[in-house]
Amino acid sequence: MKKVFVAGHRGMVGSALVRLLEKDPEIELLLRTRSELDLTNQSAVQSFFEGNQIDEIYLAAARVGGIHANKTYPAEFIYDNLMMETNIIHSAYKTAVKKLLFLGSSCIYPKLATQPMNEDELLTGELEPTNEPYALAKIAGVKLCESYKRQYACDFRSVMPTNLYGPGDNYHPENSHVIPGLIQRFHKAKLNNASKVECWGTGSPLREFLHVDDLAEACLHVMNLAQEKIQGSHINIGSGQEVSIKELVEIIKEVVGFKGELIWDKSKPDGTPRKLLDCRKINQLGWSSKTQLKQGLSSTYETYVSLEEIKR
Repeated sequence: MKKVFVAGHRGMVGSALVRLLEKDPEIELLLRTRSELDLTNQSAVQSFFEGNQIDEIYLAAARVGGIHANKTYPAEFIYDNLMMETNIIHSAYKTAVKKLLFLGSSCIYPKLATQPMNEDELLTGELEPTNEPYALAKIAGVKLCESYKRQYACDFRSVMPTNLYGPGDNYHPENSHVIPGLIQRFHKAKLNNASKVECWGTGSPLREFLHVDDLAEACLHVMNLAQEKIQGSHINIGSGQEVSIKELVEIIKEVVGFKGELIWDKSKPDGTPRKLLDCRKINQLGWSSKTQLKQGLSSTYETYVSLEEIKR
């Protein structure tokens, strides 16, 4: 049996990894909740690693949130993420873990990076100010893996996912990202028979979205590649397909079944005009996304409705 530790197994990414990995009868999953193992506690993490002969690690644990959360809790976002990744990566080295995969975020790239964003764009310009502490922590994670690989020959790898959605997403009214926020807003409008839903900006910005189950498959694919095929510090993971915010809103409106009017408040900011990852590297390594956006949004909404019914 191969012992695999999924750090952050209750999160959207971690739970997707668990769903995929538990299909393999030759894998023994090591899973710990936050109350069982505080990943920000160095001695606790070290003891856990010393007590388990871990073969592979998927480092999906992170403090995440939308713009509001990043602006409100910058200290927690940089401290918690730095501590978790530092403790896990160093303990993996100390206990001779065979492989580790670190999951970053596309926000590591400069605010004004060339589009689509190639892996070489890292550290070429200023970061987006609203999530800079989180981005810096993720950049540190990439460089930790790169440094331990260079100095100690550790097989530590990093992937940078694009914007994610799917089961296990965060539907907090203030801290959610765009897709769960829109799903929740349209669903409530439908239940309340609202005549309209208001959206921010013009709807013109372009964004890329990837279903979390596709990301899990990409992570497994990267983890199983021969070490000599892993070039550079990290690999982008995305769908390679762009959609405007207006198109996204229209799809979610249709999926939810809201029949009212859309109102665009053009006094509100649009944000970055375009944000797309260059995924040629992962495509050349034999992986590409499978889930079409509308299909993925439909299944995501079904999961959301089921959870809302359970709450009642």
